[in-house]
Amino acid sequence: MENRIGVIAGSGEFPFWVLDEVRKQGRDPVVAGIRGEADIELEKKSGIFEWFGIGNISELVSFFSRNDIQEAVFAGKVNPQVIYRQNRFDKASQDILSQTQARSPTALIQKIIDFMKKEGIKILDPRQFIVSLVCDEGILTGTEVPPDVEEDVAFGWKIARRMADADIGQTIVVKDKAVVAVEGIEGTDEAIKRGGQLAGKDTVVVKVCRTHQDPRVDLPAVGLDTVKSLIEAQARALCFEAQCMPFFQKEEAVALADTQGIAIMARKG
Repeated sequence: MENRIGVIAGSGEFPFWVLDEVRKQGRDPVVAGIRGEADIELEKKSGIFEWFGIGNISELVSFFSRNDIQEAVFAGKVNPQVIYRQNRFDKASQDILSQTQARSPTALIQKIIDFMKKEGIKILDPRQFIVSLVCDEGILTGTEVPPDVEEDVAFGWKIARRMADADIGQTIVVKDKAVVAVEGIEGTDEAIKRGGQLAGKDTVVVKVCRTHQDPRVDLPAVGLDTVKSLIEAQARALCFEAQCMPFFQKEEAVALADTQGIAIMARKG
């Protein structure tokens, strides 16, 4: 039983990657799929699996306890708008929410981590499962990065960091040294699309980590879906923080970006 690890699965590729990495490390995943977020294919790939509503923290803890889980990891995205659907929360979740002065997703998840620790379940740093997905500094695509794009990145970088540290969002959209969109509760992909709607084509997207990022709470990432959003917005380039965030489906995403003339680069903080 000591070999088991809990996986709290949201949307995207991250849960699938964690399942594979957990098994490579000789451990057995016990998966709690978040209903409406996690991919149904996860159930087929998991030996022990159960679905949970986002506000059913008591049932989640009970599930892990029955399966002798003492360590767990969050994997995948959850729509942060859930904090405005409190009618779906059980009493434990309502109590957690009432203790959270700042109603940001980050503050709420931190309280959940604290609650689970008191229940005997330690939430792990997920970075141990994604080492191979983190990029070094450099240009990933074959598409040329012209000077004006580099200028937009330099302009937007410090602003993006301030927005991230203020727990507003970790992505901004820039065009001609003007910020045209800041990520809010809608998430990165929708912020990219909104930037394109507001400023037209040739925007530049910058995504960073917080200065003091707790990866248990929130691990920013980019991937194939990010590139698809760039294409929809007719964006010109993406710059994300090197050695900080995973890049899912990187080869496919980079190849797709090159077909559209979109530059992708990783930059050190």
